Amino acid sequence: MSQIDLALQQDESKAEQTYASRSQWKLMLGRFKKNKRALFGFWMVILCLVVAVLAKWIAPYDPIEQNMEIMLEGPSWSHPFGTDEFGRDIFSRIIHGTQISLMTGFVGVLIAVVIGVALGTISGYFGGLADSMIMRIMDIFMAFPSFLLALAIVSVLGPGMVNVMIAIGIFSVPTFARLSRSSVIAIKDKEYIEAVKAMGGSHFHIIIKHVIPNSIAPIIVLSTMRIATAIITAAGLSFLGMGAQPPTPEWGAMLSTGREYLRVAPHVSTMPGLAIMFLVLGFNMLGDGLRDALDPKMKL
Repeated sequence: MSQIDLALQQDESKAEQTYASRSQWKLMLGRFKKNKRALFGFWMVILCLVVAVLAKWIAPYDPIEQNMEIMLEGPSWSHPFGTDEFGRDIFSRIIHGTQISLMTGFVGVLIAVVIGVALGTISGYFGGLADSMIMRIMDIFMAFPSFLLALAIVSVLGPGMVNVMIAIGIFSVPTFARLSRSSVIAIKDKEYIEAVKAMGGSHFHIIIKHVIPNSIAPIIVLSTMRIATAIITAAGLSFLGMGAQPPTPEWGAMLSTGREYLRVAPHVSTMPGLAIMFLVLGFNMLGDGLRDALDPKMKL
């Protein structure tokens, strides 16, 4: 086959690939718009993002300012969610805590995506010894319960939100690696990949320009749902004293301190608990909607 024929075949393959990709995203958007639960989850997440960005202007009080004269007061007009054991406004603390929870979820999942997709792509594309070694290491990590592994990592690194993000990223890597590997295996033998190889395209070029872009859809879905897991894990670690340290307005830490006042001031724990539920529910509903929209078995 001549170079001209190869070039024409590559151009045709690229055109077909682009058309198929656009059609797929149009179908996905159509399915997503018809899923009311997914749209509701989407707007829940958007609301939390807006609150996090505008926290400085929305919060009526300083989240760490203490006022012992109003400690453990119930909800009122001046303090909609009441005050905690130091007289701090819980509403303001929850608003600022949105920033911490979202940042923890996004950064932790970003670490997992970068490392997991890289390992999974190498494993699926090259196969052989590299595939066996990477997957066996991933199997070892997956043998441990996620939360216990995160707890062990934070115990070694020390308490703090930065270490919590690292721990979340590490225990999430195997999931992304295995998903990426399966997607790459399904893509690497496609005709347009063979055409690029015949044109002399390097492995790096093929992986960056063709393999990863065409395997990104399931990664997006998993990332969305994994953010919810990351938020719960971060709250759990902070609840145990391994995450955010006082007086940081982190929801898990607020739950932990509020449990001592459940009888006299249940709102101290109830409000951050509801905030965690709202944000996690939003991401789960959004992730479910994206998964259904990307399912080829679903029809408009």
